[in-house]
Amino acid sequence: MATVKEKIEPLAVVFKDDGLVPNNPMPFLIYKGAVDVAGGHPEETIEELFGANDWGDMWRNGVYDYLHYHATVHEALGVARGSARVRFGGDKGKEFDLAPGDVAILPAGTGHRCIAASDDFCIIGAYPPGPKMQITRPTPENHAKALKTIPQVPMPPTDPVMGKDGPLLRLWSPRHR
Repeated sequence: MATVKEKIEPLAVVFKDDGLVPNNPMPFLIYKGAVDVAGGHPEETIEELFGANDWGDMWRNGVYDYLHYHATVHEALGVARGSARVRFGGDKGKEFDLAPGDVAILPAGTGHRCIAASDDFCIIGAYPPGPKMQITRPTPENHAKALKTIPQVPMPPTDPVMGKDGPLLRLWSPRHR
């Protein structure tokens, strides 16, 4: 099983709707250095962690270099190798430097795009049970549709890093917001 720092608390950031990228009233979460990927198989380490916490439909790649979001599903991104600078929250959002062991969790509607990445950058994407991921580009029409679908996206049953008792469940609960 993947080694995760105990009692780690993610950074939580709420991005406002900018008129094209809806974002989400639930906070974007980022665990810095949460997963020990120092062993010889960092991709498998992150996939094992996400799978153990019931996040699936996994893929390995990078982050697209164009602004997009997912209006029907939440997304977890775990860095296995290399580094990247990614802007989350749309054009008016915030840039984060991602390194091996970092995990970003995007509530449905959170805009993101890669600004720069090392040649060896590899990130693992995963989703909670539910609808399949769809890539949505920021247009007025897509924004209007997303405002209807995002509130229908169910709460994940677990935090992809910390499991059923993870901070995501507390930070995304209606009582917390």
